[in-house]
Amino acid sequence: MTRPVRKAVIPVAGMGTRFLPATKSIPKEMLTVVDRPLIQYVVEEALDAGIEEFIFITSRGKDCIEDHFDRFPELEDLLRAKGKTDLLALAESTLLKPGAITAIRQQSPQGLGHAIWCARHAVGDEPFAIMLPDVLIKSRTSCLKQMTDAYARVGGNIVAVVEVPKEHTNRYGILDPGADDGTLIEVKGLVEKPAPAKAPSNLSIVGRYILDADVFEELERQEPGAGGEIQLTDAMQRLIGKHPFHGQRFEGQDYDCGDKQGFLRATVAYALDRPDLGPAFRDYIKGVLN
Repeated sequence: MTRPVRKAVIPVAGMGTRFLPATKSIPKEMLTVVDRPLIQYVVEEALDAGIEEFIFITSRGKDCIEDHFDRFPELEDLLRAKGKTDLLALAESTLLKPGAITAIRQQSPQGLGHAIWCARHAVGDEPFAIMLPDVLIKSRTSCLKQMTDAYARVGGNIVAVVEVPKEHTNRYGILDPGADDGTLIEVKGLVEKPAPAKAPSNLSIVGRYILDADVFEELERQEPGAGGEIQLTDAMQRLIGKHPFHGQRFEGQDYDCGDKQGFLRATVAYALDRPDLGPAFRDYIKGVLN
């Protein structure tokens, strides 16, 4: 019987340089898609999957991320006094339960693997999720919920995957696939950012993971990989054969919001899907394009 996935590690220590000057004083995770910061979409996805504890891997200047999920008594009192109950409900909807957040500082940027290693004591020996906050996945059933459902059946390690253009494999962690039932794909190997000519497939890991705590033993080596950084992909590669390992095709559309084009696409997609904004916004876009 598999243990439930209760904890999610969310790395938020990056500088967000691709969005300068906006991110000079605002963490990239607090950039808004429509009216919610990126980090809120990811946390809501995790809550939908049953996550109870959030481990933020942070750096200097990121305190406002924790503040976003805390109370703001002055604002709440003002809205309550003015009778703005709808806005008060929105403000309170961001609250997480007391003790649900642990913030851990990553003092220097040494790669995703290093960021995850920083969470080792907070995670302990439990299976856990990793969610990259600059990846939004819009779906009917949240991507992580699809993954936890699959994990309950097969256990081991699971990564969300999408197909990418062959010429872009040098941007991602790529699967060497085995048996494939259309949803779950056996993982025979993982390669970090392979050249297109050497890529074993075009199946890319897309920012959602469920991993066994044994990965921390591999990350403990602190061995640099591609780009001279400690790569999570390298540590996961060494887990293959020790536990079941699958890639999961998920229902939904992913948006790389660490990229300006992806961020704009996500903003349009989420705005069009809003009943209060979508119809008028759709008419506006049609007018611009005509």
